[in-house]
Amino acid sequence: MEPVTHFLTGACLARLGFNRKTALATLTMTLAAEAPDIDLIAYVDGSVSGFANHRGATHTLWGIPLVSALVLALVFAGHRLHQRWRRRRPARTTKSPDPDALMPRWGLLYLFACVAGYSHLLLDFTNNYGVRPLWPWWPKWYAWDIVFIIEPLLLAVLIGGLALPALFALVNQEIGAREKSPRGRVGAIVALALMVLLWGVRDYEHRRAVNAMDALEYLGRTPVRLSAFPYMVNPFRWYGVVDTVDRYVAMDVDSLAPAVDPQGRARVYSKPEWALASNAARNTRLGRTYLDWARYPLVETEKLDGASPGFLVRFRDLRFIYPDSRRSVMGAYVLLSPTLQVEDAGIGVRNIPGKGR
Repeated sequence: MEPVTHFLTGACLARLGFNRKTALATLTMTLAAEAPDIDLIAYVDGSVSGFANHRGATHTLWGIPLVSALVLALVFAGHRLHQRWRRRRPARTTKSPDPDALMPRWGLLYLFACVAGYSHLLLDFTNNYGVRPLWPWWPKWYAWDIVFIIEPLLLAVLIGGLALPALFALVNQEIGAREKSPRGRVGAIVALALMVLLWGVRDYEHRRAVNAMDALEYLGRTPVRLSAFPYMVNPFRWYGVVDTVDRYVAMDVDSLAPAVDPQGRARVYSKPEWALASNAARNTRLGRTYLDWARYPLVETEKLDGASPGFLVRFRDLRFIYPDSRRSVMGAYVLLSPTLQVEDAGIGVRNIPGKGR
């Protein structure tokens, strides 16, 4: 999922009651819920390195405790700096400590950080990019395929669960009500319950879409495998992809009906034919990483002439080529010389001068 959903989920988890056990629980869990995406720093070394390392070590069952330890170290350092700053304040402005205030309990904070960190894996598992929780011993990708990477309904639920208690607190202050404990527990419970409910609805509709697709033949053949991928907001519209051994078929699916390709806009794609240039690209670091991750790979080879001769090999994954998309998402390329030496490689689209692409 995108970062905001992770941050909000961590904050809601903290308000379930963890923030009543120790100080700094909300801060720690909010940071820990997004911390596994620290692997994006690998993009500093280039898009190939970033893609190869994303959702790798920091998104594993064994990596979360390590990432949580880094978060706790950051919170501890911030807490110590804040304490020093308070001691250096002039005495006339220093308030007396609140005897009822919670103190940081670092062992509990580490445990809570791990809980928030594992919520990151769960959220990433719900979309169609996937996670590798047992990497590197078992590098298989797992994906639930039920939630789009950006889900406005989920964002609205989480923001509401955090914001509404604050509004109610303002009302309480106006009428003079006294708060005896950290607020927001009920709002957090409702928000997370609605999140689970949304997953349940989407999972049910996802199964209906997959079953409808599985009941048909495509190009006169029974599907070898198939998948249904989510759209944003609408839980009844799915993007279906079918593997028929030598071709892929992509179409929209209406799970409410259920109906496969209700608008008659199914598209057929030929599977990659491995020639010398595409084989050379496949054996690069980017090619191996991309094809290990891609579920329905498309590989296109273009022979280049003119001032820059050679070959341009493009990699795409059909699960991200939505019918309404105006640009290629999560694609990659390898630029080869006439002797099949790698001249350039990266994530995205490689434009060739004079080609208009």
